[in-house]
Amino acid sequence: MVVEYAAKAVENSGTAIGLRVKDGVVLAVEKLIHSKLLVPGANRRIQTVDRHMGMATAGLLADGRNIANRARDEIANIRSTWRETPTVKERPRAVADRIALYAQAYTLYSSVRPFGISTIFGGVDKTGPSLYVVEPSGVCLGYHGAAVGKGRQLAKTELEKLKLSELSIREAVVEAARIIYLVHDDNKEKEFELEMSWAGDETNGLHVPVPAELLADAEQKAREALETFE
Repeated sequence: MVVEYAAKAVENSGTAIGLRVKDGVVLAVEKLIHSKLLVPGANRRIQTVDRHMGMATAGLLADGRNIANRARDEIANIRSTWRETPTVKERPRAVADRIALYAQAYTLYSSVRPFGISTIFGGVDKTGPSLYVVEPSGVCLGYHGAAVGKGRQLAKTELEKLKLSELSIREAVVEAARIIYLVHDDNKEKEFELEMSWAGDETNGLHVPVPAELLADAEQKAREALETFE
């Protein structure tokens, strides 16, 4: 099946993870650097699709941009039709559901191909934080902690060790950085850039990049944790 080839594209990509904690969500991506000529911070794999909602992708970068633009179109449609704030999963204003249907439609016809990405949607609304994953097949599932990409198995193992419902969003940033550095340790021959964003109480509900100072501190702790990891 063509969907299986799309899944292979995801498996060959850098790892992306999402953590849903007591006061928000954190998204983190292991963005592999394929050339030293690339501008740092360019070709982002985490994008803001609404003020309170973001998405992280693993797989084909161009497909990720397509999905991000589609998500923004769906959000504009929800605001126009319902005159309410879109949510990640609460129907009928659920962005993740609409993107899942969009992805699934691309598996039905021979004139198109499935999207070669898995997408993690994270955000906060009046019901609290939400985290959902849309697979290339169109399957959409909710998680407390999610991982997609090449190192997803090790990342899931590490996520399962955490008491996510008890973590603060700042603690989640440190844990997310640690997990990304850990999964990258199996792929040492390639350099990578850690990309992170968050939404929650610390950001007044807005989805924004993690501040540079906090990100640098989280990366330093991740390197130290890697040295003592058994």
